[in-house]
Amino acid sequence: MEEISVFDIFKIGVGPSSSHTMGPWVAALSFLKQIGTRKIITVKVKLYGSLAKTGRGHGTDIAVMLGLMGHEPKTIKTKKIDKYIQQVEKTSLLKISGTYTVPFIPIENIEFLYTNLPAHPNALTFVAILEDETKLEETYYSIGGGFVTQEGDQDARKEKQYPNHPKFPYVINTEKDILKWVKETGLPISQIVMKNELSLRSRKEIRKGILEIWKTMKACIHKGCHTRGVLPGGLDVERRAYRFNDKLLNGVQTKNIDDWVRLIQVVNPSFSNVINWTSCFALAVNEENAAFGRVVTAPTNGAAGVIPAVLMFYLCFYPNKGNKDIIKFILTASEIGSLFKKGSTISAALGGCQAEIGVSSAMAAAGLTECLGGTPQQVLIAAEIAMEHHLGLTCDPIQGLVQVPCIERNTMGAMKALTACQIALTSDPTKAKVSLDSVIKTMKETALDMSDKYKETSEGGLAINVSVRVPEC
Repeated sequence: MEEISVFDIFKIGVGPSSSHTMGPWVAALSFLKQIGTRKIITVKVKLYGSLAKTGRGHGTDIAVMLGLMGHEPKTIKTKKIDKYIQQVEKTSLLKISGTYTVPFIPIENIEFLYTNLPAHPNALTFVAILEDETKLEETYYSIGGGFVTQEGDQDARKEKQYPNHPKFPYVINTEKDILKWVKETGLPISQIVMKNELSLRSRKEIRKGILEIWKTMKACIHKGCHTRGVLPGGLDVERRAYRFNDKLLNGVQTKNIDDWVRLIQVVNPSFSNVINWTSCFALAVNEENAAFGRVVTAPTNGAAGVIPAVLMFYLCFYPNKGNKDIIKFILTASEIGSLFKKGSTISAALGGCQAEIGVSSAMAAAGLTECLGGTPQQVLIAAEIAMEHHLGLTCDPIQGLVQVPCIERNTMGAMKALTACQIALTSDPTKAKVSLDSVIKTMKETALDMSDKYKETSEGGLAINVSVRVPEC
């Protein structure tokens, strides 16, 4: 089993999809590293399976171009993405690594091939002719959550990412492993995860990195709540977080994020408003995600709104310890996410939306339960309950866009996380009928049994049963 860091589960990047946007983008950057100082004369990209079927709606073609241009998902100025792509379309030239240009016509140099490669339905191949006439061809698999493997090298991710470091002191592959370490150490789950992280980087670096993740999440919520208009892609989906925010604050405007959060905390904190705010937070993130905004995989982009919504809910409406609780929440949530990645999948192309919203809901429920004083056993029960009631959730995006039903599903995932937490906090762990390990196993089996048309292909469900206006070319 691979060792998965909190910074593998939570990665800062760009929407709309971790597997269809960020993964191919990372693959393009990896391909550039293989080329090194050699010069490309021509380059083509082949997108297979799910990347082909929903690639245009998920921006896969845009992602590979940005990657070949040398832009990083974490640092690119998102407002300039349209400009970069329009320049390629206008000139039929692609600036490799930002240094030299090669002929590139997107509709010709990017092929959409609807067959799956054996290893994974999210596959892409880069084919380049170099200046010495050498042909370089490499295939990558985007396996969910922005994780990427290269053909023939799928088991070497850990060694490449974390060279020359000892194994985690607390090896965790299952819920049973967590319970063993809890019993031996007497530590909460977040502290066991922290000790593993300390084998990779300093406590100061961990703290800084987690708080940067939360800062990005909070900024995404704020931006989504203050941006109106229609989302790109042709479905004419109107942003709703803006209207939600405006109504809940009675039209009151604030100068910055901190003033906005303080206002939320004091303006009519009724039960209905608290629930409305949680939905608003989730909508805001995934509207930003759908618009190629800056988001954090949690554990994917399609499910990026659940954890920020639940954590913001906690920080706004419960007494808390600020940064200390943020770190505790994120550490706990990350370990739950890694269990699902190891034991099942976080890729909708493999498991349907249960692998995205279901996993994010389980992660959020676990983080919230620990912050509210739940025992490690109750934390695990919360994660199990949240996933148990997402089993079988399909992925059927209309027109391949991460909009309908994807945005609203984040509000549902957040609500189920809150419910799972409350049930867990009043439960006796010794009387639980279903373990987290068993629900992860069941999720994997459900994914294997699920028809491919419900796995991010837009070939079933709402994607074919809802009539939408298709824009004229």
